[in-house]
Amino acid sequence: MALIPQKQRTGNRTRGKGFHLDMTPMVDLASLLLTFFILTTTFARLQTMEINMPTANGPDTPIPGKNALNIVLDKENKVYYFFGYPGDEPELKQTDLSANGMRQVLLSEQVKDNPDMVVLVKATAGSRYKNLVDVLDELKITGTRKYALVDLREEDKALLSSR
Repeated sequence: MALIPQKQRTGNRTRGKGFHLDMTPMVDLASLLLTFFILTTTFARLQTMEINMPTANGPDTPIPGKNALNIVLDKENKVYYFFGYPGDEPELKQTDLSANGMRQVLLSEQVKDNPDMVVLVKATAGSRYKNLVDVLDELKITGTRKYALVDLREEDKALLSSR
């Protein structure tokens, strides 16, 4: 219990009673309110994406060129894409990671109408991790089910340098 000390008055005035303030109900109320707000608060949940990576000893499944969409992440937030493989001399196109860029490519008829389409995501040494996360987000948003993170090969580097 908390007491507030009173000054002693001397003189002609009569001595009043000391004031006693009991803080126990206030502490009880504060602890009940704190408990209530802690238990009723919804905490922000982390959003994670599960990626199943193949094992090093797993089978190498060849993908026909007509079923391959290659996305290459380059420095300065540049994103290139092409259908097929570099040996087939594909047309290299540049886009960005906006809703009008990569998302429209992933929603195009050439990708959505082909149930066997596999998206191969490749990153150069100068690309940023944020761009990889953005591409994975776009794949999730567009509902793309088949994709893989692939190492950049020499043929891909040659195709990029010829641009």
